[in-house]
Amino acid sequence: MDYKKTNAPLNTVTRDMVKLSADTGNVYETVAIIAKRANQISDQMKHDLEKKLQEFASLNDNLEEITENREQIEISRYYEKLPKASLIAAQEYEEGKLRYRNPARDKNMD
Repeated sequence: MDYKKTNAPLNTVTRDMVKLSADTGNVYETVAIIAKRANQISDQMKHDLEKKLQEFASLNDNLEEITENREQIEISRYYEKLPKASLIAAQEYEEGKLRYRNPARDKNMD
């Protein structure tokens, strides 16, 4: 899912964890699933931001020649205004857009 086109809330939302964990039957497993997805989203966001900011990097930077670039600032502000990775991951989980499996549980079924 594209994190830029998500409908996740920008602020923290109180969620009913018992209802949220109905699929797994375990609150901690549900939290672990959401946390792993949040880490993936966070890494992707960080990679995308660094990639865009690299376009503005110059090889001859030194401390005396630091200049502000308006485009660079706008890109940074855009990423700051996006919903947090944990909120996006929780939204994806609620909407059923995450696929997950528990290898330990799969191993016991064999």
